[in-house]
Amino acid sequence: GKQWYFGMKVHVGADVDCGAVHTVEVTAANEADINVFPKLLRAEDEVIFGDAGYASDEYKRGSRQLGIRWCVQDKRKPGQNLSKSQKKRNRKHSSIRARVEHVFRVIKRQFGFTKTRYRGLMKNAVQVNMLMGLANLYLLRRQLMAA
Repeated sequence: GKQWYFGMKVHVGADVDCGAVHTVEVTAANEADINVFPKLLRAEDEVIFGDAGYASDEYKRGSRQLGIRWCVQDKRKPGQNLSKSQKKRNRKHSSIRARVEHVFRVIKRQFGFTKTRYRGLMKNAVQVNMLMGLANLYLLRRQLMAA
């Protein structure tokens, strides 16, 4: 009846070198990460990093055919553990992916956006887009001041 359920995910496409966000998608929390994946890519992307939620053999083959390097975390299969080489590769990729996570730190710690404020995905999406733009300015402030 009157029970409300909130939850949203923020998916970002970011530049690995500077950490600036170029694409933002906001979905309901029950939406699978892999469904949003194609929307996060740009034509000029050469490498794809992502967590295990973006793992897909189909996308992996497609990216290799396009000459794009696939660096998405390996996912553990049910009943099996990751091999040593997979763990090593995941750790290597995680250190690079961590640079992109700084955007979320800025939004949560500097701007205090830890909980959704509005009812409805569209209103929250507008706020997230604005916060991502401000986070880009915050992260790139030194380069912008030097220019």
